[in-house]
Amino acid sequence: VQLQASGGGLVQAGGSLRLSCAASGRTFRSYAMGWFRQAPGKEREFVACISWSGSSTNYADSVKGRFTGSRDNAKNTVYLQMNSLKPEDTAVYYCAVRGTVVCGTSEPQYDYWGQGTQVTVSS
Repeated sequence: VQLQASGGGLVQAGGSLRLSCAASGRTFRSYAMGWFRQAPGKEREFVACISWSGSSTNYADSVKGRFTGSRDNAKNTVYLQMNSLKPEDTAVYYCAVRGTVVCGTSEPQYDYWGQGTQVTVSS
């Protein structure tokens, strides 16, 4: 499975960005998809997960109510809509594939990872 994340950039606090992650190489619709992030000097952390159908999502407490995950299985793409961005959201964001249909919140639960896209939120 190959994953290509995009949509990162520089935005002011309070602004929005939408990240995309395009998958290829396997039957995309059979797998849960996750988003993680890694800020400078910190460990990578869970952000969001979208189940195989998109009907179930899970979010880190720090992003609940501001971020929304979704997917379009026809396009083999998963999205992360990020609103009300804060400087502490600054990080490299990674998408990942989990080899099952249900969500997970830890890195070892995911099998394939994209290359990451940088999100920078200025104050």
